[in-house]
Amino acid sequence: MTTVVLSAFNVASYPEGGGHFWEYMQFAQGLRQLGCDVYWLESLRPHHKSVPDAKKVAEFARRMEHYGLGGRFILYEDKPTEDGSVARQYIGMTEAEAEAVFRRADLLVNFHYGIDPATLSLFRRTALVDFDPGLLQTWISTGQITVPQHDVYLTTGETVGTPGARIPDCGLSWRHIRPLVSLEHWRATPSQDCQSFTTVSSWWTYDWVRDEKGNLYDNNKRVTFLQFLELPHFTNQALELALCFGNSAQDVQDRQLLESHGWRVRHAHEVTRTPETYQAYIQQSRGEFSCAKPSCMKFQGAWVSVRTLCYLASGKPVVVQHTGPSSYLPNGLGMFRFSTMEEAVGALETINSDYERHCRAAREIAEAYFDAKQVASRILDQALSHEPQTTNAKLGTRENMPVNLASE
Repeated sequence: MTTVVLSAFNVASYPEGGGHFWEYMQFAQGLRQLGCDVYWLESLRPHHKSVPDAKKVAEFARRMEHYGLGGRFILYEDKPTEDGSVARQYIGMTEAEAEAVFRRADLLVNFHYGIDPATLSLFRRTALVDFDPGLLQTWISTGQITVPQHDVYLTTGETVGTPGARIPDCGLSWRHIRPLVSLEHWRATPSQDCQSFTTVSSWWTYDWVRDEKGNLYDNNKRVTFLQFLELPHFTNQALELALCFGNSAQDVQDRQLLESHGWRVRHAHEVTRTPETYQAYIQQSRGEFSCAKPSCMKFQGAWVSVRTLCYLASGKPVVVQHTGPSSYLPNGLGMFRFSTMEEAVGALETINSDYERHCRAAREIAEAYFDAKQVASRILDQALSHEPQTTNAKLGTRENMPVNLASE
């Protein structure tokens, strides 16, 4: 049996992020469906308490048990000491037990860009998974972060490392995988009774990007959603946004602005407080309408959200912003990729003219391209069957990078 350790980022410390939880759990489930023995590794986010938040850890443990990983999670917290060193505290296992798992594991699948090299050195084989295609490469190439060296580099970005790509390759050989959804956990639930096209999204996370030329631009979803502010005026289709608003005056004004133009708006945490409420929200929707971050259009990397895959697997048609040419992403049946207001309006009308057909097509897209078991198989093939990469590229931390609090 292949033993795989999956290193996630900011899940246990963020229990209200049900969508964020699913992004990593689906990778774990895909590996489990292949028969792998899967362990979950995670660094707890820094805090000022003497011990980790017991309620958060207990809730995380409950979720791990529910999804088949009870007793197979390793949480740790690194704390600075008076002499300048770092003391590590493990939760769920002793240090000896954790390191024994690391040493016998066939592979570490790592999503935590800031993992420390000492931990990496305990594994026989390491694979970094690029979950932020375009952004990760920009952060590395501009010196905003460094990433410890891994044996293999995997990316969900379709154009990363290809000729003519707008995304720097950082001197690394990137192997391509697709984002995934666990079809066993996300069943088709089409219904004519579902009324609203919805999405779950960040809004304003102080996400600014400095490109390779030194230019700084606003990379918040707020920018792109406001470009389609008047969409409800051009369609009879109900549109609802579950957004991660704050309490600032600007957030209050933005919410009022959206509502005054016909958008239904609710706070994202109402629907993401658990993995189950997040799933229920998606499966009770008629479909998804969503915009992407500005960087996705700049990079033209054909990015697609894991959240969108959850809609597709649930048999919910999607209308999402066009993020660049793709060799496989459909456009026109079950999935529509828009660039203009007219295209967005037309997509909603087309779906509603033959809703059941587009629901079937949505599920078929998920089955054909994003099946977690199939993608996990490719991860193992790419990570275990190739020689480790050696590189002089500037490669640790993501700790100061913005976190997608609501699920992208």
